[in-house]
Amino acid sequence: MDPAAFGPLQSYYVLEPNVCPYLPGRLENKLLTEISGPQAQATYDVLSLAGFRRSHRFAYRPACSHCNACVPVRVVVSEFEAGKSLRRIHRANTDLSVRMVPAKATDEQFALFRRYISSRHGDGEMAGMTEEEYRSMVESSDIDTRLAEFRTPDGALIAVCLLDWLADGPSAVYSFFEPNSARRSLGTYVVLWLIDAARRHGAAHVYLGYWIDHSRKMAYKTRFQPLEGLGDKGWRRLPA
Repeated sequence: MDPAAFGPLQSYYVLEPNVCPYLPGRLENKLLTEISGPQAQATYDVLSLAGFRRSHRFAYRPACSHCNACVPVRVVVSEFEAGKSLRRIHRANTDLSVRMVPAKATDEQFALFRRYISSRHGDGEMAGMTEEEYRSMVESSDIDTRLAEFRTPDGALIAVCLLDWLADGPSAVYSFFEPNSARRSLGTYVVLWLIDAARRHGAAHVYLGYWIDHSRKMAYKTRFQPLEGLGDKGWRRLPA
């Protein structure tokens, strides 16, 4: 898609290649543009339809010349029906309370974030993230960005989802949760909650970022059907 279609005031940059975090032995290129100021929300609403994701005050998408493995995906909310295993996960978490709050970082969130990263992604790019960097990740946004906080009956914070609310529904930016609560399948439950939230607000989609076929890290996304992927011919249904 031609970047010029996104508006004459946008400038786009191709970043220097980096090691691909998903496919061994490959490099990734990203197309980047700033989304800030009074038109940030409208700009990102359009860019999200073209497969862009947000990080801080920038929107990006893969621009790899010899690879199109990263597929932007979104759940079709009106047609989603949870299967038996997803209903079981939902029941396992009915005791949790969820509150949508402004995108403001707290010490409580960061402590949970550190436990999650240390347990699940200790060798990843976020392993050394400081509290100030975490605060920047949460708060550096000129669009409608929110946090969903999930708490146990005794008030303990057990999961957090950083999300952007777009014209046609929520976009999950980053989620983290208590690593010692495996039986709850909290990562999956967060997505189920986003779908319910989108349905309550009459939103059409829930954006789940990029999906790569045969990637174990991303296999969970295909559980939420119907799922659409963005390709050369626009948004199309992906096989269940």
